[in-house]
Amino acid sequence: MKKSPLRLMLTIVGAAALLGGCERLGIPDPTKTAAQAESEGKAIGSACRHAGRAIEDCFTLNPNASKAAVFAGWKEMNDYMAENKISEVSPQLPPPAPPIPPGTKPAKAKRADAETQDEDKTSQDSSKEDSDTDEKPRKRRRASE
Repeated sequence: MKKSPLRLMLTIVGAAALLGGCERLGIPDPTKTAAQAESEGKAIGSACRHAGRAIEDCFTLNPNASKAAVFAGWKEMNDYMAENKISEVSPQLPPPAPPIPPGTKPAKAKRADAETQDEDKTSQDSSKEDSDTDEKPRKRRRASE
């Protein structure tokens, strides 16, 4: 069986069309991913410099960013600010809290747990007082587990 040239040409065109749509399938392109990471790192570095942060602080606050890209952005912004005599802008928000190691509860959660336990104790105490004053005890439903 011999394939006709027309059929072969249609197969090639169809395969090219399918492979051209790989971006829509969610297959990441390594060059685009690297370029995006590079540009994000430069943006982070320039924002840190504009905010007056030291480069070490910038590295600490952004551990997942490429250090080379962050430094390049920081340096570019430093040169730009010196050239145009732009002053630093102080950040309006406080610096973010350091990351919490896994397996430990944050302080707010511990306080919230303590408050709910206190509320549970007070509600149990008040329910005991209510049950003392009631003439007929109420039937309680058991929670199914």
